[in-house]
Amino acid sequence: MNRGVYTLALRAASPLVWLWMAHRARRAGGQWQIFSAERFGRGAMPPASFAAPVWVHAVSLGETRAAQPLLQALLDRGLPVLLTHITATGRAEGERLFADAIARGQLRQAWLPYDFPGATRRFLARWRPRCGLLIEREIWPNLLAAARAQRVPMGLVSARYSESSLRQARRMGAVMREALAGLDLVLAQTPQDAERLRQAGAPQAVVTGSLKFDLALPPARVDAGRQWRAALGRPVVAVASTREGEDAGFIEAIKRASALPGAPLFLLIPRHPQRFDEAAGLLDEAGLPFVRRSRDVSPGPDTAVLLGDSLGEMAFYYAACDVAIVAGSFAPLGGQNLIEACAAAVPVIVGPHTFNFQQAAIEAIEAGGVLRAADAGQAVQVALELLKDDARRQSMGRAGRAWFETHAGAVARTMDALSPWLA
Repeated sequence: MNRGVYTLALRAASPLVWLWMAHRARRAGGQWQIFSAERFGRGAMPPASFAAPVWVHAVSLGETRAAQPLLQALLDRGLPVLLTHITATGRAEGERLFADAIARGQLRQAWLPYDFPGATRRFLARWRPRCGLLIEREIWPNLLAAARAQRVPMGLVSARYSESSLRQARRMGAVMREALAGLDLVLAQTPQDAERLRQAGAPQAVVTGSLKFDLALPPARVDAGRQWRAALGRPVVAVASTREGEDAGFIEAIKRASALPGAPLFLLIPRHPQRFDEAAGLLDEAGLPFVRRSRDVSPGPDTAVLLGDSLGEMAFYYAACDVAIVAGSFAPLGGQNLIEACAAAVPVIVGPHTFNFQQAAIEAIEAGGVLRAADAGQAVQVALELLKDDARRQSMGRAGRAWFETHAGAVARTMDALSPWLA
């Protein structure tokens, strides 16, 4: 497939894409502005004071959180920053994380335009960024072609590229090879990611590590979580970042565990806000007594589950728990961020499907901070066993934190690599 065929296919499929976005917007809430001028590269010109920004694209919630330490480093250098997103959840998180920088005009947010040639040209002509930094794996052929035409250097930062991504790139053929070859800089998380990107057509990558290892857990949220746990007076197991198809299995396992003497409180934390009500409905159907975090109701002695239906509180949840089960890995979805849980020095359990964090999962298991379970039932059972073994639980927490600390420094390495563009 060449870029012309890709563009025709994208135009033909765009009504379906917009219907999907509208459906997701209804479920997730927020202002998606699917047909706004900005989505097509139009809009008011930025003020003269916001000249030559560093443009960072973080597609959604996870990428925005991952980019936080890099964005902060750019802001600390006094650079203007343009932060783009595709989803409303990503944009809301960016607004929450960088409210002060937005208020003083140093950081501005915008929607990434749809990958139509005209929209991408207008977007770049409007903002005139000094460079563009795509977080993790966002490759848009027309956007990269427009950047080349307007001489905007582009980098793929904290890049991760799974075997599945490589297969998809090969299926797409020339259009993806050309897009990847058009990158000026590739900073990969691991040597394995770098090699897969090379096979897909990208320039030789520099391995700088994952930005997630430079995550600083907010001390106030950590302290609040620990105080909450101490006041609760019960063991706590967090089931974090559950995704589609996982909640039912965990709720079944939690129901069995809750019937045992001295059962812990379970924190069930869906990954996406559009699924909060769905998870509440499943808990109701199961007959499990639960409270919702968003309603600020304290769990009682008979409460089996606290539903974590809030955003921006993962540090609180991890600090409040004795064991963390990191979901997204109990269905073939690739897993969610286990690094943050290790940073909180709690023992971690993951499922069999961790291909989005393949190397991190392997290393963390080898370091002794993470265990792997075959399914939700086994994960809950392992968590219950860890609650009975204080020494092992504490040893795992220390090992996970030590592993996390050995990988710090990705932001400094990334900033060094970007220095020619930031002068």
